[in-house]
Amino acid sequence: MQNTTIQINKATRARLQEFRIGKRETYDEILNVLMDLVPNGDDEGEYTPEFKMAIIRGILDIKHGRTRTLEQVEKELGLS
Repeated sequence: MQNTTIQINKATRARLQEFRIGKRETYDEILNVLMDLVPNGDDEGEYTPEFKMAIIRGILDIKHGRTRTLEQVEKELGLS
């Protein structure tokens, strides 16, 4: 395997270490497991990298409460 160096801050490295199952597990293995959580596509075809990132960001928006209910949107638009 050919290696390369990437720059991450210490806080990110600490977060990655929390995912380690064993001392010998590499960051490459951890990152690949995390990336495999994102679906590659569906019956209609492969997802683009942009769409995959939109899925991740949407999940994070939900997790951090950066969403509105349908009722809130309808009220803002004057539909209710």
